Amino acid sequence: MDGSAQLLRFGPFLLDVGEHSLTRNGEPIPLTPKTFDLLRILASSGGRLMRKDALMRAVWPDTVVEEGNLTKGIFLLRQALGDTGDAHAFIETVPRVGYRFVAAVTPTDEVADTPLAAAVVRDAVGPGQTRYAKSGDVHLAYQVIGDAGPDLVLVPGWVSHVEYAWEDPCFSAFLRRLAAFSRLILLDRRGTGLSDPVTDMPSLEQRMDDVRAVMDAAGSERAALFGISEGGPMCMMFAATYPHRTSALILFGTAARWTRADDYPIGIPTELLEEMLEFIGAGWGSGVSADLFAPSVANEEAFRRSWARFERFAVSPAGIQKLIRLLFEIDVRHILPIISVPTLVLQRAGDRAMRAPGARYVAERIPGARYVELDGPDHFPFVGDQAAMVAEIEQFLGSVQSPPEPDRVLATILCTEIAGSARGPRWEELRARHDAVVRDELTRLRGRRVKRPGDGLLAIFDGPARAIRCACAIRDGARRLGIDIRAGVHAGECELLADDVAGVAVDIAGRVAESATPGEVLVTGTVKDVTAGSPLRFVDRGMHRLRGVPDEWRLFAAEGGPP
Repeated sequence: MDGSAQLLRFGPFLLDVGEHSLTRNGEPIPLTPKTFDLLRILASSGGRLMRKDALMRAVWPDTVVEEGNLTKGIFLLRQALGDTGDAHAFIETVPRVGYRFVAAVTPTDEVADTPLAAAVVRDAVGPGQTRYAKSGDVHLAYQVIGDAGPDLVLVPGWVSHVEYAWEDPCFSAFLRRLAAFSRLILLDRRGTGLSDPVTDMPSLEQRMDDVRAVMDAAGSERAALFGISEGGPMCMMFAATYPHRTSALILFGTAARWTRADDYPIGIPTELLEEMLEFIGAGWGSGVSADLFAPSVANEEAFRRSWARFERFAVSPAGIQKLIRLLFEIDVRHILPIISVPTLVLQRAGDRAMRAPGARYVAERIPGARYVELDGPDHFPFVGDQAAMVAEIEQFLGSVQSPPEPDRVLATILCTEIAGSARGPRWEELRARHDAVVRDELTRLRGRRVKRPGDGLLAIFDGPARAIRCACAIRDGARRLGIDIRAGVHAGECELLADDVAGVAVDIAGRVAESATPGEVLVTGTVKDVTAGSPLRFVDRGMHRLRGVPDEWRLFAAEGGPP
């Protein structure tokens, strides 16, 4: 073959040597310059065996490199071409000798219609500087990469490591592709990667606080959230709670609930999650998670070795077991209809770790969500056909219009009322001291006092655990004054008014407070579900009919937690 041919066709791919671009059925495939050079040399070789030393001299003519650079380059190129099966359709390995391009290559005169900027990921898009944001007392590692488009916060699944991700060829290629059209913000959740270690893995509420802290530190007023796997439910909750900080929502391989229930038959049986816990916990650090989450490349030695190191860098065996346990508790189904930002739900059809029905359930219940099902068995987004996924994300973000300022949000409502008659000669003094307790606790736990019906309290919070802790603290402070209160907590959609809040959720919280006994803090099952991972304890109080509210509601008595 004429090595000077400018356009080469092989399978669904078109290689434009002059423009340094690669497309698949017209869609751009991002490649780093060195990976592109490697493909150009192999595709132009006429099917000849290319020895390793000759390839290294051709791709790195002015640099002395190790053979590992070439191995990584071939691995990255196979990922871009989807050439990851046992029988390679494009690049054949001749052990200890070199590589041969085995696909039929035909010079052509057709015109590639993809601009260079979209097709090539330049060397300038690479690892960012690791910085730290402070969320409470915890330091969170994060990076900012690129500036080619809107802010995009990548929220990982259970584990991450913002620096080692760049050492893995698959992962780094995926990040480069995203950063080619966005200002990409990466973070390690607390307890994993380079963020501070913690005793207990964070709740959804704490993780929302952490994302806001990273966004603030990165100077991001509003960003699209990309929630992967177990990171998805937190992103759903964030988008519903903070729509003014969320420009769009992208979900991949995720669900609103993991475990099966009577009203959720598509969930995973608890016994299967227990098996996963035992399987992954026993082999953590050896690349064991690739068997379930990246089956298309799990048997490739280079990937297995790289991913084993990633596991060890990201979290300890005990840490991963805590994270899996947390999956058992997550349930954010009631949040889905409240999400108002543009949403894209991506799912691989053959994913065994998170099956497609769970993703479809999410897409069907988020108003206006777009659902795209991709080919492949992999749960990790950075293995398999990256190009198709990245193209969907780029197209989606390009179509997002600036939404109007939201007037409805997900909020947690706290209602309290005095139980019985506490009035007496010192009532005005006691009420003033009680008001001081209420004021102090609302300030400490970021509650907003909306109005006070009679001697009661109506306040809203941006997190359910804070609302419960505030209710318990107010109750305990009232007891010290010889006053008993009842408290009710519910989470739902609220309409934000100038100095008030309205909505059915407010009415429900008030009715829950009515159902409480003196000194009791009652919460709905909705609130309990979204406090997964918190140290709060609950006692089931059974089903209740609430005055003026349809259906029966399961209520729980909150036993408090750390201050």
